[in-house]
Amino acid sequence: MKIIVGSKNPTKIKAVQEVFANGVISSLDVESHVAAQPFSDEETRKGAINRAIQCAESIRNGMGIGLEGGVMYVDNRLFLCNWGALVTQNGTIYTASGARILLPEEINQQLKSGMELGDVMDSYSKKHDVRKKEGAIGIFTNDLVSRQEMFTHVVRLLRGQWEYGK
Repeated sequence: MKIIVGSKNPTKIKAVQEVFANGVISSLDVESHVAAQPFSDEETRKGAINRAIQCAESIRNGMGIGLEGGVMYVDNRLFLCNWGALVTQNGTIYTASGARILLPEEINQQLKSGMELGDVMDSYSKKHDVRKKEGAIGIFTNDLVSRQEMFTHVVRLLRGQWEYGK
């Protein structure tokens, strides 16, 4: 089975490879058509769907997967959120969300000023390319949950829905 992931981010690609180990996985750098830093569940989910649709439209006899990280407010507190979408050749869309974790107030203030979470996390953690490695979730869970693991969980939810719906 051919699967195109709508990102060149290695954590997202590896998550799909882990769940679809027998698939032919490739990636395509596509736009989410939402803000660079999504600020709600709805916007983050829409970004994942947009990526998956573009990937599905670019391939015959395969599917597209979009994975999007964002943030959302619950009771005026900022949480990390993430969404995935799987789009089949006939246009069926499956979506799923995963882990959420409270982010420190100083992260909230930097994001409100227009920065992206990946850039904030590099500065906050004094590391480089956190978004391509452990992610914010890895930093704030002391590496007990990595960004790849977070997205792997979402891709498992997508695959399960797709298999059930066949």
